[in-house]
Amino acid sequence: MTEKGNEGRRKYSKEFKVDAVELMMRSNKSIIETAASLGIRADLLRRWQKEYSANKTAPFPGSGHLKDPEEERFRKLERELRVVTEEREILKKALAVFSRTPF
Repeated sequence: MTEKGNEGRRKYSKEFKVDAVELMMRSNKSIIETAASLGIRADLLRRWQKEYSANKTAPFPGSGHLKDPEEERFRKLERELRVVTEEREILKKALAVFSRTPF
């Protein structure tokens, strides 16, 4: 359902958002009542409803899922490069430490 971020904000999964919006649309309850029963703010549920209505085929894509496959591939390669660069720096430091002559 949710996970706490570093700054204390809750993050809701795509499935939870879709289920919440669909529950609100199916039920006879108001947005306020539905939000209260789910333990979320009404304005948050209202925003999710707008996002869901704007793109029903792929709602809530998230920041990690880009629509352009080339852009997603580019980001993946950037992440891999960052990891390899960090590993190389660690190995350089380890080589310097182990290649010192003992006292």
